[in-house]
Parts: sequence; C-alpha cells; structure tokens
Amino acid sequence: MAYAIVNGKNIPISRKHAIEIGDHIRGKSLVKAKEILNKVISKKLAIPFKRFKRDIGHKRGMAAGRYPVKASKEILKLLNSAEANALYKGLKSEDLFIEEFIANKGSTVWRYGRNLRRKAKRTHIKIKLSERKKEGKK
Repeated sequence: MAYAIVNGKNIPISRKHAIEIGDHIRGKSLVKAKEILNKVISKKLAIPFKRFKRDIGHKRGMAAGRYPVKASKEILKLLNSAEANALYKGLKSEDLFIEEFIANKGSTVWRYGRNLRRKAKRTHIKIKLSERKKEGKK
C-alpha cells in the first residue's frame, strides 16, 4: 500500500494543541482536514478538547473547545507538504486520508527575558497519508 510521510521537527507550537488537533483530524480525508484547519484559523470552527480540557470554556455545539490558530497554521503547512510528497509518488490527492498523526515533545530551549526565563514549547509531528480506494458499483 502506498503512503506519504512528513516529519516536522521542533515546530514552535504547543504539544497539547497539536495532540488535540491530531485527534480531531485523524482518519479524515485530506480535503476535509484542510477545510477544518482553515475554518479554525478563521475562528469559524472550534477544535473539541477531550484530553487537555481543564479550565476551558464550552463552545457552540460541543463541550470544551478552543481555536488553536498558530498550531493549525503549522499543521496545515505540514499537510500541504505531505500532499506534495504524495503527488510526487503518484497518489491521487482526493483519495488521501490521514492514517497516522503523532505529536511528541520536542527540545526545550531557554528563552531569556528581562526578569525571568522560560522554556520554549517545541513539538515533533509525524503525519502519514494513505490512499483509500473508492469502491465503485459494478
């Protein structure tokens, strides 16, 4: 079975946001996932938070949810790169779906400020796209 993989290393986004976005778009078609992320960026659709939901307010049509705009932009870039990899391998973009979405902790670097220093959030993301064959009527 043919597939396309993209790896993002040390992306400057929150790991928790990346995990929640991944849980929401995993298993969906590539076209649908890109549509969802574009709606999140324009704040028309919230991502439901199911795991990291403490002190998060409810959104319309769901329980806890947020609009992780920065993480959505970065993940959309990765999805576009994965789609380009798939097209290079000869896969059809309308048949692609997100088979695997893994977000892991990246390196933590110190950011210095005037009064205090903090650790920067970094995330490693792996996305695997596979081709889902459409069953035609005979």
